[in-house]
Amino acid sequence: MSVKIRLQRHGKKGKPFYWVVAADARSKRDGKYLEKIGTYNPNTNPATVELNLDSAVKWLHNGAQPTDTARAILSYKGALLKHHLDGGVRKGALTQEQADAKLTAWLEAKAGKVDAKKDGLSKAKADAKATALKAEKEVNAKRIADAAAAQAEAAAAAQATEATEEVAEATEEAPAAEENNETTEA
Repeated sequence: MSVKIRLQRHGKKGKPFYWVVAADARSKRDGKYLEKIGTYNPNTNPATVELNLDSAVKWLHNGAQPTDTARAILSYKGALLKHHLDGGVRKGALTQEQADAKLTAWLEAKAGKVDAKKDGLSKAKADAKATALKAEKEVNAKRIADAAAAQAEAAAAAQATEATEEVAEATEEAPAAEENNETTEA
């Protein structure tokens, strides 16, 4: 029986969630499996991977062949490196302590890279939000200035019409007064 380390799809349409499993190569994609090794959630940024490292390495020692995506996940979490270092320990090229030290150093460096990416993403999100807020404030200030200018213009137009009406009334009253004088003289 050949064993594969592969992904089993779960989750709803458009929101996949995967289990990393060791399964018989002949079984269906989402069918019977031998052991659940971990989970993989590609919906988050960066993708969330939970993996039982010892179980994955045990299956690799027993000859399980990972699929391409599962191989990338195992590499990302350090299972392939641990498998490789264990091979060196079996051959006598290095001691178990040296292998553990190398694995720990690699895992810490990898965690640093992941944290740096998360920090970069959150900083970029905060910068984008600040830029959008600044642009919105500028638009609001322009809108308020335009409204104030339009209001001042309307007030000036109203004053101008009032002044012309007063002048028109004054010119109408003057000829009427002259006509009254002419009628009284006669």
